[in-house]
Amino acid sequence: MEKAVSNLMNQEILDEFLGRFGLEKEVKKLGDFENYVYETYKNGQPYIMRLTHSSHRDMDEVLSELDWMRHLNSRGLSVPEVFPSEDGNFAEEIRAADDSSFYGCLYAKANGKAISVRSDEFNEDLFKKWGETTGRMHHATKSYEPSKGIKERSSWDDDDLLSIEKYYPSEERQLVENAKEVIALISDLPKNKDNYGIIHTDIHSGNFFYDGEQIHVFDFDDASYHWFTSDIAIPLYYSIIYRIPASEEAERNRFGKLFLDAFIEGYQKANSLPDGWKEQVPLFLMLRDIVLYAVLHKKIAPEDRDEKLKEMMEEIANRIRNKQPIINIKI
Repeated sequence: MEKAVSNLMNQEILDEFLGRFGLEKEVKKLGDFENYVYETYKNGQPYIMRLTHSSHRDMDEVLSELDWMRHLNSRGLSVPEVFPSEDGNFAEEIRAADDSSFYGCLYAKANGKAISVRSDEFNEDLFKKWGETTGRMHHATKSYEPSKGIKERSSWDDDDLLSIEKYYPSEERQLVENAKEVIALISDLPKNKDNYGIIHTDIHSGNFFYDGEQIHVFDFDDASYHWFTSDIAIPLYYSIIYRIPASEEAERNRFGKLFLDAFIEGYQKANSLPDGWKEQVPLFLMLRDIVLYAVLHKKIAPEDRDEKLKEMMEEIANRIRNKQPIINIKI
């Protein structure tokens, strides 16, 4: 979390949100990278409460995210149920000391457990189920229309992180130009209801639990109108970058092929593959490098970056500099 935001967050704001949702005082903090996320409790049952600062999302964006989640839930997808506050609101607002705002919402806690990329359970059976779940989400999103009073969810290119000069170091002109070139190529891709709609955009293994049979997806904060192929590229990208070092290029390519083959097999059980996806996957792998490089510069000050993170950032920068995706395989 940016220091300016962390300086505004305090116990008084947290307690006020707990009261508005009728929750107990006991909390367990789960994360604070882009949002504050807590495990909270009511009558001994666990829930997930998320607090979002207005510098990250506005109220309309929060409500549009919750509306889409409710649509997916109504279509039988295992996404968290959204619960209203004591006053019947799906999102509550509390003003901070500088007159900015925090927005709070409450979800069911997902079933299952996290699966490490180094676990024996991180295997082809999981990848197929992962693909099938993604396909089901894409199939369901084709029928989505915002509910009355809900503003349309933002488009992928509304993302502040695509303001490259704002976050990339000023001396890295080549990275800026290469990033803009990739963004321009993606902008020119065709759009239709079978390849473009609201998608999760961030279905990596840290954003779902698995119970051995079903994947339970959460963290829809980055959901936007985007090409379906992006939701195919993102799981591939993070499965590689967190599992296999950059020095093991051949192993990255071998594993990437295995992962993608299984993922696509599962996807096709639930949805038709979007036209042009094979040619688009490398573009969306490069886009993820571009966005991740920006978010790491935005969220983590230079003095707070350890050696492992610095190495990862340099690895990403080298790929952007050379206009290369994280893997090079024949799809």
